[in-house]
This record gives sequence, structure tokens and C-alpha cells, in this order.
Amino acid sequence: MTTILYEHPLNERIRNYLKLEQLFAQANNCAKSDAAINDIQHSYQVFFSALFAIIDSLDRGDIRGVLIKDLEKLQQSLVVWSQAPEVDTSVLEHNLRETVALNSRLKASTQTWCQLKTHKLLASLKQRFAIQGGSSSFDLPQLQFWLHQTNGQIKTDIKHWLSLLDDINCSLALVLKFIRQRAEFEAIETESGFYQDNGEGLLLLRIKVAQGAQYYPTVSGNRFRYSIRFMLPCEKNGRRYSNQATKFQLARC
Repeated sequence: MTTILYEHPLNERIRNYLKLEQLFAQANNCAKSDAAINDIQHSYQVFFSALFAIIDSLDRGDIRGVLIKDLEKLQQSLVVWSQAPEVDTSVLEHNLRETVALNSRLKASTQTWCQLKTHKLLASLKQRFAIQGGSSSFDLPQLQFWLHQTNGQIKTDIKHWLSLLDDINCSLALVLKFIRQRAEFEAIETESGFYQDNGEGLLLLRIKVAQGAQYYPTVSGNRFRYSIRFMLPCEKNGRRYSNQATKFQLARC
């Protein structure tokens, strides 16, 4: 059965992680293939908006410090799991090596992504992208010039800029992978389109709903308690509560 996956963080740390993950996905999607590079004339708004949002997120908050703490916890957990008799040793050792390497690079005094802050072209674009409608071609002739370079040059630039964020991106992906693996999905059915439970110890809720279902979940909660209310589209008010029997799958991570 084809499903739609919804995720909801239960604390600010995971919320920031998911926002960054989505921004990385948007930026990387613009450079994932030669076809995507060819289409940069139409997708540059998405690429640069995502890139500048990542830079701002890293500049404002201590994402690096939080990731280091999570990688250290993961490293300790992997060492403990290595003592389990049925563990896949090769997979565990691979994850442990990756964790140690990423943690070491994040602890370096000089972070590669900081080069993006002082890059002349990016700095001049970033100021205008912060203004609504400020990225028009007549405001940014340097952008217009860059967009008309060869595909090879544009690809080289984009790959280089994204490579400077690799340590953050890979660390984030690794931490979120293990958070998502904390729980399996279980089938749940409610009679009224509403579900609530204890959220103690949880970081992330993952909800799967059949693609053909006419409802979607909205989540409110924190690390102590959460509730899931299913909604129906409504032309008059935009949406309304669903009071019908509802089936979904839930992973409490």
C-alpha cells in the first residue's frame, strides 16, 4: 500500500535538524544530475534560498556543538551494541568509523562551511535574496552573468559550495538515521480521528497514512505528551476536524 509519511519533532533540537535536512535536500536536488544543472535557470531561486538559509542556521545557532554531542552519544551506543551477540559486526564497525571521523572533523577549529560566508559572489547575492523580490535580474547582474556560464562551470561552483557543507550534512543524516531507527511502525485505528499518548523519552513522531485517504494528521505536543488530530480539507474554512474512524501507522522514535 502506498502511503504518505508525515514527521513531527517533539523538541527544538529535532525541529532544527529536520529543517536543515529539508534545506539540504532542496539544495542538493538542484545539483543531483546534469539535467538539474541544465535547469538551473529556473531553479536558482530554490538553490540559493536553501543555501543561504543553511548558512544562516549554522551562523545563528550552535548546530555544530549539538551535532558533536549527538555523535558522541551515538559513538558510545555503538560501542555498547558491539557487545550484543547477534549484531552485524561489519555494519556496526562501518557506522562507528563514520561517527568517529565526522565527530573529529566537526571538532576542528576551522570549519569549511565558513568559507561560504566570505565568498564574494555569494555574499553579494545573499544580501539581495534577503529582500522579498530582491533577486531580480536587474538588481543582480552578477547573478545573470553567472547563470549564463557553461554548465560545466556552474556545476563545478555548485558542487564546491555544497562540498564545504559535507561534514554538517553527513553528520545530520547519520544522527537522524539512528533516531528514525529507534522505533518500528505499528498499525493504529481510532474511532474519532483523534489520538493521544505519553511522549516521555520521545524525540520524533513518524506517521504513515494511506495515499488514498482523505485526511491528514496535525500534531501538537512536547516531550511529555502529544496528540494527533486528523483533519479533512474544507473549501469553506480550509480544513475541518475529522470525526470518522481513522487508520494510520505510527513510529514513536
